[in-house]
Amino acid sequence: MKIAIVGGGSTYTPELLYGLADRAKALGLTEVALFDVDAERLSVVGGFAQRMVARIAPELMVSLRPNRSEAIAGSKFVVAQIRVGGQAARKQDELMGRRFGVIGQETTGVGGLAKAIRTIPELLAVARTIEREAPAATLINFTNPVSIVTEALLEHGRVKTIGLCNIPISQRRELAAHLGVAPSRLSIDSVGLNHLSFIRSVEVDGREVLPSMIAELTAGLLKGARPANIPDLDFPPQLLSRLGMIPSDYLRYFLLSDETVREQSSKIGTRADEVMNIEAELLAYYRDRSQWEKPASLSKRGGAHYSHAALEIIEAMSVGPAARLTVDVQNGSTVFELPPAACVEVPCLVSPAGARPLPQRPLEPVIRGLIQHVKAYEEMAVKAALSRDIRDLYLAVIAHPLTRSASDAWKIAEEIAERTWRVPRE
Repeated sequence: MKIAIVGGGSTYTPELLYGLADRAKALGLTEVALFDVDAERLSVVGGFAQRMVARIAPELMVSLRPNRSEAIAGSKFVVAQIRVGGQAARKQDELMGRRFGVIGQETTGVGGLAKAIRTIPELLAVARTIEREAPAATLINFTNPVSIVTEALLEHGRVKTIGLCNIPISQRRELAAHLGVAPSRLSIDSVGLNHLSFIRSVEVDGREVLPSMIAELTAGLLKGARPANIPDLDFPPQLLSRLGMIPSDYLRYFLLSDETVREQSSKIGTRADEVMNIEAELLAYYRDRSQWEKPASLSKRGGAHYSHAALEIIEAMSVGPAARLTVDVQNGSTVFELPPAACVEVPCLVSPAGARPLPQRPLEPVIRGLIQHVKAYEEMAVKAALSRDIRDLYLAVIAHPLTRSASDAWKIAEEIAERTWRVPRE
């Protein structure tokens, strides 16, 4: 089996290769082909990956391919992890959010929109290459904003596509650690969109434990004690108690928007600055030809358990057995309050046949409106990315629930268009 990684020059790549190398024999994996538009990054990261894999699984070939078609040809899986414009573009997105007093994070708000507008055309081009060179392959999309980008691929691409995020597997491991049980004993039911999901059930060996766990978490938060194994549970205790669900930590951008904007505005640098510093450290390590072990500092980059999440999908779809995994897929009739073509993040039965979403009960009114609102924005974002029309882009900004001003929305649309399409401001 061959796997291609588009965006192979990412500093994430060794994390993924480490997991693939460890399971190479069991998967029947013989080659991982790395492709990146940045030849230098591909050489540095790819060279380190080759040294690392040679120690772990010498039978596995890691090839560096400067040509995307060659990398993808004959692959069974293609993992997409690209960042159009790099961290420099991300920094501009974050600063744009600060100037307008709104969320500029890379998947949420105007930052997520700007990234989607840059990314969707590029990944649709990748999908066309897969269609030509490996039509039976499955595209695993790890590229943010996962929900919007995967929706574009599902609706406008012609290859089998699954969206992947590390948040669901991180939640499973964190909750298992909190409960003191193995993750395999846990069954979690969550519903929503990527970075906008709500855990509505947690079972241990078939026994529902979410209500008692929320009561315990609420009591601790009221005393000012955050749970050690759930570090990003940063919500008012009253919210958890009355909601009766556990929101994804990214929901703080919606549920604590004003507080988050103030917090971000008070910082001197941006998250992009932090990541650029981490990446510089990692690239310096990767360049050292004496190094081959996965660096501890890789954990600071984010994307915890990314390789495990990817491996779960690949194993379930190639060698089995089928697995219950939370991934991003086309809705169909799963969440009846959303359009059939919508990309949703729900538990699925993943097998060689693909990812089949498991039935969901109706959305509670308290979460239904926000999920529908954000999905409407995501639909508009996909439309704007494909039309390259500033009027569609403006409507996408307007459709986002965190937009505060229609006047500012036009200025935001102008800035994104000028930076992405080089459309002059009117």
